[in-house]
Amino acid sequence: MQMNKENSTTNRIDTDTLNIREEIEKYLLHWKWFLLGMIFALIGAYTYLRYTTNQYSATATIMIKDNQKSGISKELEAFKDMGIVGGGSSNNTDNEIEILKSRKIIGAVVDALDLCTTYSFEGRVKKTEVYKGSPIKINFISRNLIQQNKDTSFVVSLISKDKFEIKNLNNEFITSYNFDELLTSEAGVFKVVKTKHFNENNNFTIFVNIANKRNTISRYSGIKITAVNKQSSVLRLSLNHPVKEKAEDILNELVRQYNLDAVKDKSEVSKKTKEFIDDRLVKIGLDLEKIQDDVKNYKNKNNITGLSTEGELALAQVSNNNEKIFELETQLNLINWIGESLNKQYQKHEILPQNLGFSDEGISQSIAIYNELVNKKNRLSLSAGTKNPLLLQYTREIISVKENLKKSISNLGYSLKSQLSQLKGEADKVVSKVSLIPMLERGFIDIARQQEIISGLYSYLLKKKEETSISLAITVPNAKIIDVAYSSGVPISPKKKIVYLAALLLGLIIPFIFIYISALLDTKVHNKKDIEDSLTVPYLGDIPQSETNKKIIVGTEERSSVSEAFRLVRTNLDFMLTGNTKTAKFIFITSSISGEGKSFISINLAATLALSGKRVLLMGMDLRAPKVTEYLGLENRQGVTNYITNRNLTLEDIKFTIPEVEGLDIVSSGAIPPNPSGLLTSKRLESLFNEVKDYYYYDYVIVDTAPVNLVTDTLLISKYADMFLYVVRANYLDKRLLEVPEDLYRSKKLNNMAIVLNDTNPKRGYGYAYGYSYGGYGYGYLQEQQKKPWYKKIFTK
Repeated sequence: MQMNKENSTTNRIDTDTLNIREEIEKYLLHWKWFLLGMIFALIGAYTYLRYTTNQYSATATIMIKDNQKSGISKELEAFKDMGIVGGGSSNNTDNEIEILKSRKIIGAVVDALDLCTTYSFEGRVKKTEVYKGSPIKINFISRNLIQQNKDTSFVVSLISKDKFEIKNLNNEFITSYNFDELLTSEAGVFKVVKTKHFNENNNFTIFVNIANKRNTISRYSGIKITAVNKQSSVLRLSLNHPVKEKAEDILNELVRQYNLDAVKDKSEVSKKTKEFIDDRLVKIGLDLEKIQDDVKNYKNKNNITGLSTEGELALAQVSNNNEKIFELETQLNLINWIGESLNKQYQKHEILPQNLGFSDEGISQSIAIYNELVNKKNRLSLSAGTKNPLLLQYTREIISVKENLKKSISNLGYSLKSQLSQLKGEADKVVSKVSLIPMLERGFIDIARQQEIISGLYSYLLKKKEETSISLAITVPNAKIIDVAYSSGVPISPKKKIVYLAALLLGLIIPFIFIYISALLDTKVHNKKDIEDSLTVPYLGDIPQSETNKKIIVGTEERSSVSEAFRLVRTNLDFMLTGNTKTAKFIFITSSISGEGKSFISINLAATLALSGKRVLLMGMDLRAPKVTEYLGLENRQGVTNYITNRNLTLEDIKFTIPEVEGLDIVSSGAIPPNPSGLLTSKRLESLFNEVKDYYYYDYVIVDTAPVNLVTDTLLISKYADMFLYVVRANYLDKRLLEVPEDLYRSKKLNNMAIVLNDTNPKRGYGYAYGYSYGGYGYGYLQEQQKKPWYKKIFTK
């Protein structure tokens, strides 16, 4: 009992302590599967890299100009006094990024480079896009707007140098045409033209795909645009694409379209102002022509060649006064024009004419702010939704500036009208002096005064038109190109090193997971450690797997690892039976369930004992499923059941020998009885054991019994045993069934019990890393196993 407690303590310590070497050996045992996994993973990685389309990265760098900080260049210094350069709005980098990504700009790039149409050559596994190297090109004359939202694909094959045929993707013929001939299809009207890469001697098949424009825009909306740092307005544009030249062209075209759009926005104010001035010049020009005709007609009619001294003096006074009135009336006209433009806009906000020369600089600044907000709102609306907070903020600011502008214009109008009324009062005094001049001269002065007013206004508008034209001419783009788009030509995806490394890891992880889960779900007994962790029963030895077809694998000249294992068990039996002085020692062999190799152990252990010079009797006592004669390949014969049921039979009548083992007598189980348990409790069986023990002088009696977990037969005859060998088959018996021998041992139902582990795999001896080779002695070099092909040896567990 004390020894059992010590064993239990030892087992508990071993169970709770993690043996790192043991855990590693679990996996090293399956090294071939790890190797195989890595080989297949590398093959898979190579195949993946071979047929996966490479992705290239192109990058471009631009700087968003800040109009307020950029100042005025020396070339534009001459125009500074005109108020048409400098003082522009500042550009918000985040807003410009959104504009660059907007569908409007990307759509312009798609149209400019015809990105909807792609040309591909078909390889053995995948299609490869040809960008600038296609021998043909599709030129659309007109597109079907309805069909434009669908993808169209077809195949163009060369027939001759002037002719081609079109097939669908199923290689079904559709039609044939000549190059440069107009084709009408669902996609629209187009023609197929040759490019500089066309070679009539090379037959080709080109796959043409005309993609949905919306989807194409969405595909390229993923261009990555980031600021170099938070304080900088330098942006880095990058695009990943299978064709590096195409990626470069897309980025360059994106910057170009962005600049065109920015120039268009900046020119919008000048264009609006120019249109406004052109419209006024037409009307005032007509008035000027009419008044000039009136002056000419008046002179001719009244035969006036000049004015008297008094007339000249009076005209000078009138002209001086008219100049002041002209300025005020010009300002009033400008105010009225701007007011009309504001009132016409209602919900829609449009650009207002700018740089018209208002006397109140606050109004000019308000118009500039208003136009800037309208521009920002219009540009943001390209990429933002109607509920965008910033867009709503711009709308509120536009409405606020618009209302303030109306009030400022109204106030300025009242002020100008008051000044104009005062000037007209002074003009009346001058007119009273003119009344003293003769009638003809007085009429001419009136007409000349009107001519001067209209002529002055016309000259003023011509000046503003010229200033606006200069403003249009000097409009500069928003983005300065620092680096044009460039691709190194080295694929960024897939990365070969990472793919191969991932494949290696996967090749290791998959077998690891499989082995780990298998071990986790594995409840079988495998080795000595599994036995010692679960049992306190003494461990006698283990028998390794036999790779031979022999039934009796022990012999005088036999030096295999299995025969040596039986010799080791025989030696250990002597230690277990040291205190037994009986002439015949009865060794019973049993197991938990059938199929664990009781008969194999019984026969070969008996043969081992016999070969050592002992007289041995092997008895088959498994009456329900006799195996001894079946295992030896002998016909069934009279045995134990016949002896019990027939009192005329003696031991000599039922025992027999085999030529393979000298000194071994065998008694088979005999015929299968209907009531094995009844026979095993009969006096006739007791007589058989006594006869064997008293009259035949056997040294060892090996008894092959029934499994104890299935029937009680073995327990019924256990009193005749001097020792029990309990056979446990490795990789076969469930660990949960080890409770059976443990319970039998603790309750002492089986006398002098010991465990024999059968069918072990030396290569799976983790936990107790030993085999059958000790430093050159032992049994490693003694094995006489059948030779296997190399591939079977590799995958033999």
